[in-house]
Amino acid sequence: MKKHSTVKVLIVDDQPLIVEELNDFLKTNGYHCICCHSGPEAIEQFRHDDSIGLVLCDLDMPGMNGIEMVEAMKIIGGKKHLFEAIMLTGQAEKKDVIKALRAGIADYYQKPVDLEELLQGVQAQELALQERQKNLQQLGLLNEKLQYLAASIDDLYKNLDKDQPAPAQDDSDPENKLFAQLSPRQLEVALLVSKGQTNYQIACELGITENTVKLYVSQVLRLTHMHNRTQLALALSPNRPRVTAH
Repeated sequence: MKKHSTVKVLIVDDQPLIVEELNDFLKTNGYHCICCHSGPEAIEQFRHDDSIGLVLCDLDMPGMNGIEMVEAMKIIGGKKHLFEAIMLTGQAEKKDVIKALRAGIADYYQKPVDLEELLQGVQAQELALQERQKNLQQLGLLNEKLQYLAASIDDLYKNLDKDQPAPAQDDSDPENKLFAQLSPRQLEVALLVSKGQTNYQIACELGITENTVKLYVSQVLRLTHMHNRTQLALALSPNRPRVTAH
C-alpha cells in the first residue's frame, strides 16, 4: 500500500491529457493532486489552499508561462506559505533553465517525462520542503524567545530608571541600615517576598516579567547579605525575631 502524503501537488499544464496522466500517476503513489490548465487558475488555487506544497507546471503556457506563475506564487506565499516547484518543458534550452533556476524553481524535466524519474524528483522536493518548514518553525520559536528576552530587558531598564535611593530609615536598627540602601522597587519586591508571594505573583502585581523579579530578588539578597528568601521574609516581618545577616 502506498504511503499517503500530507502535501498537495498542484499540477498545471494547458494540455488536459498531460494533466490527467500526471494526476493519475501521482494519485496512485499517495499524492493528492489539484489540476489546473492555466497560470491564473493555478494562482487562485494556491492563494486559497495553504496545504499546496509542490507545484508541477509546464513552462510554455498561453498568457502566463510557468516561470511567471511561480514568481507570482512566491510573492503571494511570502515566508508563510512555502512550496517547491518542478518545471516541465518540451524545450530544454539553456536560457529557459537559467530563468527557471533564478525564479527559484527547484528542478525541471523534459517532455515526454519519465514518470518514475519524476516521482523520485517529487519525493526529493517533498523532503526539501519539510526541511524548510522545520527550519522556519525553529526560527519562529527562536524569534519568540528573543522577543521575550528583549521584553524582560526592557522591563528591567524601565524599572531601573525609576529607581531612586530609598527614604532614610531609623539608623538605630542595624537591619534598617541594610534595607535603606535598596531602591524603592527593590524594597517593594522585598516586601512582597516577605508576604510569601511567589515570583509569578510578584510579577503579576508589579506588571513586570518573572525573570525581572528573579533579578530583583537576587539583588536584594546580595545587598542585604541575606542567604535566602526565608531569611529575608523574617527580617521584614513586623514581629520578626532578631536576624543577623552574615
